[in-house]
Amino acid sequence: MSSQRPLTEVAVGVLIAPDGQFLLTTRPEGKVYAGYWEFPGGKVEAGESVEQALARELREEIGIEIGQAHPWKTEIFDYPHALVRLNFCKVFDWQGEFQMLEGQRMAWAGLPVRVQPVLPGTIPVLKWFAEERHHAGPTHLD
Repeated sequence: MSSQRPLTEVAVGVLIAPDGQFLLTTRPEGKVYAGYWEFPGGKVEAGESVEQALARELREEIGIEIGQAHPWKTEIFDYPHALVRLNFCKVFDWQGEFQMLEGQRMAWAGLPVRVQPVLPGTIPVLKWFAEERHHAGPTHLD
C-alpha cells in the first residue's frame, strides 16, 4: 500500500556533446544527496511545460541557454524525501559558457561512468545509453 504522496514533476537535461559524451553535475551543498552526480535540471513550476522548466533550470544552475529539448523518457522514482517523475530530455545544442552557479561540479562523462557516487535516479539513463549503443552497432559513439 502506497501512501498518497504528491508527485513532483522534474525536468532533466541530458546534454550530449558531438563526441557522444554527456554532462553530469553534482548536487549542491545543502540539498538532499549533496555531492551526488546527476543530470542537471529541476522542478517543473506551475504553468510551465517540461521544456520551459528545463530551459529555466539550466539557465539558473549552469548558466547556459539551450536549443530544442527532445523529450526522451520518463521514470517515476520514489526517493525517501520525494516521489518524482523524471522527464528526461536530450539536448544537443546550447549557447554560453558553463557556470556552476550553485557551487556544484561538472564533468563530461561516457560509459562506464567514472564519477561517484551517482544519484539513484541517474542510473536508468546510463542503462538506456548502454542499450542505445548496443543497438546502434560498434561505430556509434566510439
